[in-house]
Amino acid sequence: MFEGLRNSLNKIKGVITKTELTEEGLDPILQDFQMTLLANDVGLDVAEAICEDVRNELLGTKIGRTEDKRGMVDKALRDALCKVLTPEKQVDLLDLAREKRSKKEPLIVVFLGVNGTGKTTTIAKVANLLLKKGFSVILAAADTYRAGSIEQLDGHAKRLGIRLIHHKYGSDAAAVAYDAISSARSHGTNVVLIDTAGRMQTNKNLMDEMEKIVRVAKPDLVVYIGDALTGNDAVSQAEQFSKQIRIDASILTKVDADAKGGAAISIAHVTKRPTIYLGIGQTYDDLMPFKPDYLVDKILE
Repeated sequence: MFEGLRNSLNKIKGVITKTELTEEGLDPILQDFQMTLLANDVGLDVAEAICEDVRNELLGTKIGRTEDKRGMVDKALRDALCKVLTPEKQVDLLDLAREKRSKKEPLIVVFLGVNGTGKTTTIAKVANLLLKKGFSVILAAADTYRAGSIEQLDGHAKRLGIRLIHHKYGSDAAAVAYDAISSARSHGTNVVLIDTAGRMQTNKNLMDEMEKIVRVAKPDLVVYIGDALTGNDAVSQAEQFSKQIRIDASILTKVDADAKGGAAISIAHVTKRPTIYLGIGQTYDDLMPFKPDYLVDKILE
């Protein structure tokens, strides 16, 4: 996991520790470092921000004979990464579910993203997590566009022992979401998880449909699902989605297989929203709460 970024950061630490901490010494190294970040799927704006923070922290630093220069460089890199990965506002799915349950209202969550990101499987993982924490869950198959999508979600629902609300293919996706929410309210179900058609962010008709689902469902949370393996594509997709549709949080999938690691950093930066979970495997339990310190430790270990 994250071998690319790890190797790059270790290399830059080694070079900086042998360099005088002045503008003349640091700037050429940080320019090379920025190019290395870009090559590891870190977006340009994010790479520039990281390099600028490292530069500001190290520039002109006076180091005594007994001080650990490599440790100071490590701290500068750690601080820069944590700054990018730590959102202004945190989102806790379980706390939101508890709050809604105390009000006898269902928590409504809409999931969006492009095809192939593992969105439907991630929804099942979230349902499994909620069930294990004592919440009742209903799924809404609001992807009425992709052949097999309803059957795929139905398979997860049966394995998890929960209800699925669906209509026939080609029907109004917003109506499916509405019916699922109505059913949750009438049955006292705690959480409604709404699957949507995986779409390219450039498909206007499908984006309009997504906007309608959000308008009708009035979700408490809109979660973007990004695939770490798609690198900069995941970042550009997240950026386009966030411009057209409200995003409250992200879940990054296939992180266990991501050799570069830049997407995890960049998505948090471009959406300005927290990443709440990481998908780290194929089973329902392979969903890990996102913690910036954990990710930074993995990158800098």
